[in-house]
Amino acid sequence: MAEKLKIIPLGGLNEIGKNMTAYEYGGEIIVVDCGMAFPGDDMYGIDCIIPDVSYLIKNRARIRGLFITHGHEDHVGAIPYVLKQVNMPIYCTRFTAGLIKLKLEEHNLVKSTKLITVEPGKTVRAGKFNVEFIHVNHSIADSVAFAIHTHMGTIVHTGDFKIDSTPIDGDVIDLARLGELGKEGVLALCADSTNVERPGFTPSEKVVGATFKRQFQNCEDRIIVTTFASNVHRVQQVLDAAAACGRKVAVTGRSMENMMKVSTELGYMKVPKNTLVDITKIKNLPKNKQVIVTTGSQGEEMSALYRMAFSTHKQVEIGAGDKVILSASAVPGNEVTVSRVINELFRKGATVVYDRADMLHVSGHACQEELKIIHALTKPRFFIPLHGEQRMLQIHSKLAQEMGMDRNHIAIADNGSVIELTAKTLKIGGTVPAGEVYVDGAGVGDVGAVVMRDRKRLAEDGMVVVVMPVSSHDGSLLSPPEIITRGFIYVKESGDLMKELQNVALEAADSVSHKRSRDDGELKGTVKSAVSSYLFKNTRRNPMVIPVVTRL
Repeated sequence: MAEKLKIIPLGGLNEIGKNMTAYEYGGEIIVVDCGMAFPGDDMYGIDCIIPDVSYLIKNRARIRGLFITHGHEDHVGAIPYVLKQVNMPIYCTRFTAGLIKLKLEEHNLVKSTKLITVEPGKTVRAGKFNVEFIHVNHSIADSVAFAIHTHMGTIVHTGDFKIDSTPIDGDVIDLARLGELGKEGVLALCADSTNVERPGFTPSEKVVGATFKRQFQNCEDRIIVTTFASNVHRVQQVLDAAAACGRKVAVTGRSMENMMKVSTELGYMKVPKNTLVDITKIKNLPKNKQVIVTTGSQGEEMSALYRMAFSTHKQVEIGAGDKVILSASAVPGNEVTVSRVINELFRKGATVVYDRADMLHVSGHACQEELKIIHALTKPRFFIPLHGEQRMLQIHSKLAQEMGMDRNHIAIADNGSVIELTAKTLKIGGTVPAGEVYVDGAGVGDVGAVVMRDRKRLAEDGMVVVVMPVSSHDGSLLSPPEIITRGFIYVKESGDLMKELQNVALEAADSVSHKRSRDDGELKGTVKSAVSSYLFKNTRRNPMVIPVVTRL
C-alpha cells in the first residue's frame, strides 16, 4: 500500500477565523495554528468559538507539536482552551511566544506548557516532520510560513502573508527561499485565501505612515488613533509621526498596553526618546501636543474607544477639538458596531477620519498578483486553498488553474475533511469530527445547539411561564394557573390576553383525565401545547412556554 500524507483542516475553511490544520504522516501528527473565531450577533452570551479538537484528543499520543505562524487571535486564541485537553509543545517565533505567554499566564498554564522559540530560517525536527520557519510579511511582527518536510515530499503552508517590499522593520518576505523550495520540488501548497477576491497587489504598510504624517502636520486638535493592538508596525508609525511633530503619546486599552510591553521588551518596537507618557499625565499638555493610541477599532463595547465615545472612560472624554483617526477596516460582521461608534463621535463634535481612500489602513493579506507570485515560485504539484469562505476558496482554485494547474490537483475541502496525498495522487478520503465549540464564561463546550436555539428564541420572542398549583392529595388544581411573562408582553397592556391564557391553561389542565394519578409530564405537555397554539393563533408570536407544576 502506498504511503500517505494526510492534511486535516480542523478550522479556517468556509469561514474567517478559527484556523487550525493537522498534518499526519508515518503515524505521527503535527498541528499548525490554533485559532478562535468571534461569535455572530445571534450567538447570545458566547465569548468566542474554538475548533472541535476531539480528533486530536483521541490521537494525543501521536502529536509531536503545535506550530504557530503568527500571533493573531484567529491563529492563537484557542491555545489555552485546547492545551487543557491536549498538552503539546508549542513552536513559534519570539514575538508570537511573548503574546502566547500572556495567554498562558492568564490561564495558569505557564508551568505545564513547553514553549519553544524558533528564529525564521531555522528548522525544527518533530518526529517524522522537519518544519522550516520562513519569514513573511503580515500585519503583525514575526510572522512565518512553514515548509513541512517529510520523506513523501514538502508542503508549503503560507499562514497569513503579503508581499511588502518596503516593510517597517526592513525585513522583506523570504521569496528567495520559497523559490529554492520550488526548484527542489513542492508536493503541495496550502495558501491563505483571505484577499483572493482583490486584484493587484496589497499596498505597503509604509503608505499608512505617510498618511499619519499628513494628518498630524499643522493639526491643532488632540489626536486619538485607534488600530488593531497587534499591529506593532502601525503603532510604531504613530509614534514616529508624533515624535516628528513634537507630540507626546499615551496608550490606553488593556490589549494595547500588553502589546506595547511585549513588543518593547523584545525589541520589536523602538519608542522615540521622550515620546511616551502615562495616560493620566497627558491631559496636562496642550491639545496640539497630545496623541492617544487606543483599542476599539471594531467598536467593541468594552474597548477604550467605545468608552471614550460614550463618556464612560475614566481618563479621556472625546469632544470638539479632538481628531479621531480610525486606522483599521471593519472586520466582516462588525460594520454595525463600528458605525455606532463613529456616529457617537460625530455627535460629540469630534472630527472623525475613517475614509479608506486616505490610506489609513492597508491589509495584511496577499491580493491576486501576490498569490500568483507564490504559486509561480513554489510550483506545487497539488494545491489546497485555506483560510476563507467558500467563494474565496473557489476563486483561489480558479487562480491556480489560470496558472496552469490541473483542477484534479486541487482540493477544496471542508473542516474535518481528510485530504490524502501520495507522491502522485490527491483525494479527499473521509472525515474526522470538526465543528464549533462555544466558550461561555468559564464553560467550554457545555453550551450546545439546543441551548443556543433556546437563547435565540428567548431573545426574539420572550417567554411565558404557566405556574399551576396542584393538590398532592387528589391532583386537582388548587387555584387558576398564574401567567408570568418575560420579554413578551406587558401585563398591564394585555389583561384580556392574560385572562384568556389562564382559561386556556385551565381547560387544558382539566382535559387531562385521571386527576389522582395525573402525570406531571403529561400535564405540562398538554398545557404547553395548548398555550403555544393559542398564542401563535392570536398574536403571531412564538414565545418559549414553560409550564411549572407545584405540588402542595
